[in-house]
Amino acid sequence: MSEILVLFYSRHGGTAELARQVARGIESVPGARAKLRSVPPVSPVTEVAAPPVPDSGAPYAELADLESCAALALGSPVRFGNMAAPLKAFLDGTGALWLSGALSGKPAAVFTSGQTPHGGQESTLLSMMIPLLHHGMLLVGLPFTEPALSTTRGGGTPYGASRVSGAAQAPTLQAEERSLAQALGRRLAETTLRLSGSRP
Repeated sequence: MSEILVLFYSRHGGTAELARQVARGIESVPGARAKLRSVPPVSPVTEVAAPPVPDSGAPYAELADLESCAALALGSPVRFGNMAAPLKAFLDGTGALWLSGALSGKPAAVFTSGQTPHGGQESTLLSMMIPLLHHGMLLVGLPFTEPALSTTRGGGTPYGASRVSGAAQAPTLQAEERSLAQALGRRLAETTLRLSGSRP
């Protein structure tokens, strides 16, 4: 069984819902299993540390989760066209994995959630790809053979799954956003199994 880490930060629930749909796509592929993990928020008060276990939602990730996974799906809300600080802080702490090459050759995909249609979803996806490329990961996107990519009026890009929450910040996804998130998870799982030789 190939375990695929779905690692994300979510403040209002939109990115978490997208993560669940990516995980659903992963688990639709026989031989693949999703592992949901989040990262703690960062505090402006540096003396205060986040509790080791969140009150609710996915457990916090550890570097061992990255080291042991067969592949990675990485998600963040849009923050001025970039990934959120908590996710960036977690990735900044992966230097030892970079030195050892622990992630090199593993497949990866990215997803994001933003409030407005032109709020920086694509640049956020690209910003998440940069550290993954430095780690030597193999990026998987969404091809236009996915019909929902051509019909969506909300989220969805060739760079990865996305959603447009609107002002309400409700975690409900549009049908195309849900379809594309699941397609990204499936594509990541299928690629992972092919690279491992488990699937033709």
